[in-house]
Amino acid sequence: MDAETLRQQNWRRILIIKPSAFGDVLHTVPVLAKLRRRYPEAEIDWLITPENAEAVRYHPALNRVIEFPRRQVRWWGPGRFSWRKWWQCLSQLRWPGYELVLDLQGLLRSGLLTWWTAAPVRIGFDRPRRGLHAPRDRLAGTTRHGWRGTREGAWLAYTHRLPIATLDVHAVDRYLWVGRWLGFDDSPPDLRIYWPAQADAWAEAWLQCHVGHSPLAVLAPGTVWPTKRWSLEGFAEVARRLLQDGFGVVLIGSPRDRERCAAVQSQVPHVHNLAGHTSISQLAALMHRATVCLTNDSGPMHLAVALGKPLVAIFGPTDPLRIGPYGCPQAVLQTQLPCVPCYFRQLRQCPHQHACMREITPQQVLSRIYQSLDGQGTGAVHDSGLTKPAARSG
Repeated sequence: MDAETLRQQNWRRILIIKPSAFGDVLHTVPVLAKLRRRYPEAEIDWLITPENAEAVRYHPALNRVIEFPRRQVRWWGPGRFSWRKWWQCLSQLRWPGYELVLDLQGLLRSGLLTWWTAAPVRIGFDRPRRGLHAPRDRLAGTTRHGWRGTREGAWLAYTHRLPIATLDVHAVDRYLWVGRWLGFDDSPPDLRIYWPAQADAWAEAWLQCHVGHSPLAVLAPGTVWPTKRWSLEGFAEVARRLLQDGFGVVLIGSPRDRERCAAVQSQVPHVHNLAGHTSISQLAALMHRATVCLTNDSGPMHLAVALGKPLVAIFGPTDPLRIGPYGCPQAVLQTQLPCVPCYFRQLRQCPHQHACMREITPQQVLSRIYQSLDGQGTGAVHDSGLTKPAARSG
């Protein structure tokens, strides 16, 4: 089936396979929105890990979430899948009779699950090709560390492979390349996410109890790669200054970020630490009420973008053009070093003692924070000559 024939099809049962990670799931949401506009009568489901399911569960374009407990997919050890659970999971992929499956994960497990659906059309990205670099060789020598295409043989499961023309493209736009074959409209990507009213009620109650009508700054010190983490001392100093300027400050993150957030709180006791204590819906409802957000390159950064919040995103070894805050290049704070981006994940790999993060100072971050607020037209000058927002309404 060629591209023109694909565009003419009116698919009735569609499955998106994008289990993780949180930020990558948010990058894929515009594909869901475009699918719904293109196929208004279709049944559209999404295969996703339980910890990320709330990011899409309440989206009006989605019919059903299929939870795939990836961490239980192993042959031995405690908590592993029983054969009965395996069959239940696989049955959910076979019995709907999907006609179109989009594997936007591109790894062995997702490829196998794509193949198991037996859908007549299974689309994913092509495998990496030698010699494919970003324009001007900006990432030459480093792209082996970043995304270059489908891996682990997953492409063998596809009936149609999306060609990779360039690496110098944001992930949101890359996922939307599938629209060339499916006839998506040319409207801007819709990054919005949705959450239930209970999450709004929780956020309002929490803010009334802990912050009152003060402006709210949300800080996310965590991220998975150690090389993407700005210093704890830097986050603590920024939090201290924001408290002095009248903000309420809350630290957020997943359960794995608890230790880092606790370390910041130990230096600045008056901040609130919610790391590991919110669902995705609660976190979205809380950040929706934030005045400004400060993050590393992480899932909360992409959530702030989806919510349209003023943002400062600290970048080190990764490329914001490819995975940065979509449509918000002004939110990025990154040192201009010749080794950036390197895509090293571990500090021991860096021969420059993590210079890309060490050279970013709290004053630079604070200046960017207040510039972002001034750009929103919500600021008022305070003693330091920067800008300070008015109190949070409501």
